[in-house]
Amino acid sequence: MHPVTEDDIRASFANCSQGEAKRIPMPRDLADVPWPDLDFLGWRDLGAQDRAYLVTPRGDGLTGVMLRSAASRKGFLRRNLCSLCLTTHPGGGVSLMTGRKAGDAGRQGNSAGLYLCADLACSLYIRGTKSPGAGGRMEETLSVDQQVGRMSGKLEEFLARLGV
Repeated sequence: MHPVTEDDIRASFANCSQGEAKRIPMPRDLADVPWPDLDFLGWRDLGAQDRAYLVTPRGDGLTGVMLRSAASRKGFLRRNLCSLCLTTHPGGGVSLMTGRKAGDAGRQGNSAGLYLCADLACSLYIRGTKSPGAGGRMEETLSVDQQVGRMSGKLEEFLARLGV
């Protein structure tokens, strides 16, 4: 992913109003983001832990979606699997994140969800630059590029379900 600006990020949101997009808190470390290692930019709202944001390059631009995470149980005996990167996490390391659908469907309250790494660092887990802790990632026969392709395809499917 190429570096993006705050204005680019705010203009990319497809499942919220322009007013909501203007109020989205930006990641604090935007200047220090490891852009070459990312396939999408994801962050949590530090002021409202149930909110998350995801911005990904698509075509010639960016597409951003606002997400809400369900309350998760933090039992350490339970392990969960991220639907995008297939990383397993203990406790609350994976959250069901739902996004409001774009357009009329979203205004009627329709949404779609996906189980995602709670910290939205899927790209870093695939590349091995971040460790999910005990248990970690399963060993795969796919190359990193193939894993990235699989993740990108699953993300594209999710965005299509949101109608963006």
